[in-house]
Amino acid sequence: MNHPVVAAEQLCFSYPDRTVALRSISFTIHHGESVAIIGANGAGKSTLLLQLCGSLTPTTGQVRIGGLPVSNATLQQVRRSVGMVFQQPDDQLFMPTVYDDVAFGPRNLGLTGHDLEQRVWQALDAVSARQLATKPPYRLSSGEKKRVAIATVLAMDPAVLVMDEPTAGLDPCARREIMGLLTAFDQTRIITSHDLDMVAQVCSRVLLLHEGEIRADGAPGDIFADTELLAGCRLEPPLAMQACCVCGR
Repeated sequence: MNHPVVAAEQLCFSYPDRTVALRSISFTIHHGESVAIIGANGAGKSTLLLQLCGSLTPTTGQVRIGGLPVSNATLQQVRRSVGMVFQQPDDQLFMPTVYDDVAFGPRNLGLTGHDLEQRVWQALDAVSARQLATKPPYRLSSGEKKRVAIATVLAMDPAVLVMDEPTAGLDPCARREIMGLLTAFDQTRIITSHDLDMVAQVCSRVLLLHEGEIRADGAPGDIFADTELLAGCRLEPPLAMQACCVCGR
């Protein structure tokens, strides 16, 4: 069923120091889409993500998740539907073992016994991290931490995965592993990233933000081919496209 699961309606946000971060943002995202939110530093990407999961309240406008307006009254329901993976895995990993970290959220939802174990193992298997279950998180590599952080969110069974810079700070092998995961998940995915080569490979749609506004919304190939648009938003095309331009293909 291709129904909107995320909608922003005339979304505006200003910080207490009067810095305007979002200016009349409107879009809808449908079930199963993989959408990248890109832009230079300060474009409003992180602020927008925090609006979608209810961590920030719009100055004006509204966010809807599955048709439900995001508000203080609906926050608990929204956070069961939207799972956010932060850029720094250490912000999400704080228990003695990986298993305990992945079990933390479902346990707080009231899952116990076999149901809890099943949820944890399913989440770990989804990121190929079952073998890490007994390890303390601080002993993991950066790539392993990223996969486990994703598992902690998957264990909550969200309808929407929101990920902030999922490939940042990873070596080439770990980056490829995360990219493989991002193409395998069934959930609706919303990703912010400066890794435009990754975006071109794993996302079917791009929202380009500049100075708090959506400057483009479309297929990655169309947006990345518009070098004038990218330059105006202080971005460069993905390396793969730059290489094609150099060789004339």
